[in-house]
Amino acid sequence: MKPAAIFLYELSGKSAEPFAAAGWDCYCIDIQHPGNRTEGNVHFVQADARRWKPTRDMVERCRFFAAFPPCDDLATSGARWFKGKGLHALADAIELFAIAAEWAEFFEVPYLIENPRSTISTYWRKPDHSFDPCDYSRLAPSEHYTKKTCLWTGGGFVMPAKTPLPGPAQANVIRDMKGKGRARANARSVTPTGFMRAAFEANFGATAQAVAA
Repeated sequence: MKPAAIFLYELSGKSAEPFAAAGWDCYCIDIQHPGNRTEGNVHFVQADARRWKPTRDMVERCRFFAAFPPCDDLATSGARWFKGKGLHALADAIELFAIAAEWAEFFEVPYLIENPRSTISTYWRKPDHSFDPCDYSRLAPSEHYTKKTCLWTGGGFVMPAKTPLPGPAQANVIRDMKGKGRARANARSVTPTGFMRAAFEANFGATAQAVAA
């Protein structure tokens, strides 16, 4: 049975790349997709997470789950704007994170939920791990920069060992990214590929071929 990996709130498809390269079916669910489409082993599904349901086939084949809930109204870096955004924005952000946590427990497979340093630590629990993209820059040299990223994990997920390039990492690359509005937010939220490659190897690398078969 061909394994599947499900990525919730995943617009770019970058986090699915190492899984797709190993022959897995990858499902990237996001409301911003212009429609459903397939590129190789990556299936982009346009859906609102609040109404999305996996098919029975997806549930039976799922071997990994990851979620990247919108962080605009949760990240502590934007705390000075919280009051102006109002309670509805906060409630919506917490709801989307809660949906990710519920699906993560449902699938009973290794999982991760990613967010920057955020208020979820207060509302739910502290993250299990954190990293900067530069921690895995040997696998993606263009990502030799800092950006504190927190992970809530479970289901036997193994945090990969760090593989940084030598030398000081760049700071404020993400903060100073050009662009405006939603396009800039989407670009800032793309998951570091070096980390995802390391996570795939740590959790499935030794058995990837056998699992894919």
